Amino acid sequence: MHARHFLQLVFLSAVWGASFPLIRIAAPAFGPIPMACLRCALAAGVLTALMRLTGQSWPRRSHWPALTVLGLLTVVSPFVFFNAAGLVLPAGYSAVLNATAPLFGVLAGALFADETLTTRKLAGCAAGVLGVALLVQLGPVAPTMPVILGVVACVIASASYGFGAILMKRATMAHQPLPASAVVHIAGALVLLLPAGVAAPAIELRPGAVLALVVLGTLTSGFMYLLSMRLMREIPASAATSSAFMIPMFGVAWGGLFLGEPVTAGMVPGVALVLVACALVTGFNPVRAFARRR
Repeated sequence: MHARHFLQLVFLSAVWGASFPLIRIAAPAFGPIPMACLRCALAAGVLTALMRLTGQSWPRRSHWPALTVLGLLTVVSPFVFFNAAGLVLPAGYSAVLNATAPLFGVLAGALFADETLTTRKLAGCAAGVLGVALLVQLGPVAPTMPVILGVVACVIASASYGFGAILMKRATMAHQPLPASAVVHIAGALVLLLPAGVAAPAIELRPGAVLALVVLGTLTSGFMYLLSMRLMREIPASAATSSAFMIPMFGVAWGGLFLGEPVTAGMVPGVALVLVACALVTGFNPVRAFARRR
């Protein structure tokens, strides 16, 4: 992996790390399904506008069913289930459970024979999970039924991301990233439209929640999904999902910078393990990359 790919993964993680606090703000006001539908619609609007500006063409209609399946795995399922978890779980818990996505990505790559399951990748996944746990330092939470269901929802969402990464990788080989990303979010919004309409009367329009949803839809879903698809064309799917290991790290950083949450020296081992995990899963060697630049 080139250094620019690794830096793009870091950038994606930094932006996506802010999504979990935003979900905690928006989900109680909109509800899981209407929020997911609106998020898809906002992303679709941004991506469609970019298509018009760049003059790119839509994929053929015969390809839309496959892109719809990709949308179910990479936007519909994760959005709905993470939104549901955001009603009961702290943002840090959801971020930690999201870090299981690379595990499912590595497993999916091996099952579909797209990638080889190596000891290095497995060691990277193990290091990532341990590093995230040390970094976030989760406190005790009463194991009530809503909490348990929230954890299950996060695992389902992460598994969807992991398995969807394989289909995303294949889609990038058949389509340009921008049109494919637009179709994925249009399909997601259409799939969610009817159940979102049923739940719409319960929506509470709060200024903070509306702003959080707009940021989620336009930035973390629209622009970042496009960047993720572009990156996916150049690196393995398991390497792309490894950005999930860094998301909690940035969540802690944003909390310390903007919310005054404590950032201590005790978090350093967790950060170090997370970076080692990403290097193992992606195959990126910073020493080798530096040597090449000299």
